[in-house]
Amino acid sequence: MTDRTTASGPGAAGRAVRVVLADDQTLVRAGFRSILSDEDDIEVVGEASDGEQAVALARDLRPDVVLMDIRMPGTDGLEATRRILADPRLTDVRVVILTTFDVDDYVYGALRAGASGFLLKDTEPMELLHGVRVVARGDALIAPAVTRRLIAEFAGRVKQPDPSPRLNGLTEREREVMGLVGAGLSNDEIARRLVLSPATAKTHVSRIMTKLDARDRAQLVVLAYESGMITPGWLG
Repeated sequence: MTDRTTASGPGAAGRAVRVVLADDQTLVRAGFRSILSDEDDIEVVGEASDGEQAVALARDLRPDVVLMDIRMPGTDGLEATRRILADPRLTDVRVVILTTFDVDDYVYGALRAGASGFLLKDTEPMELLHGVRVVARGDALIAPAVTRRLIAEFAGRVKQPDPSPRLNGLTEREREVMGLVGAGLSNDEIARRLVLSPATAKTHVSRIMTKLDARDRAQLVVLAYESGMITPGWLG
């Protein structure tokens, strides 16, 4: 798995994070564009009013991040997310779901498809900017409590856990770390809980993603719940 947090990666000096906005409401796109374009390290390179356009722009422009509205006419954001993240030519593209709901079947479906997280449309500007930068670095928007609640809500509906054979390749420590990732803990929080250095925690997470062929932490969280490795409320 490629480490996107390199000196030449998005967000590095002289390398702006390239963003595509996908939303069927012109005013919503204009509002996000205004916030993002004020930042020297972020560049809005395209806008789409439906999922079909979003897929086409992702293929043509190869942005770092697509901010994707989940509910659009025609090809919706969920299908567009699936197409983008299934395209082997777009392995470096990250999708962040935009929604007006904090618990939504469509959002969970998008996370399962490989989206790197989600933001509420009424999020504060600083949270939007932080989210774009975090995802562009190759991390996931998995820390906010609302994201933890969403995943716990829907993963808790899985009646029969489906353990993946790939989990057998994890060491005992890696399974422990993955459980904490699944609970929404950051690398620093994992390091404190397991009495590790943050660098060691990050290394464990990177190795787990490589072994499980996961795009980012969001997929690890979903897999941790759906495999029965952890359950909602696991940390108490």
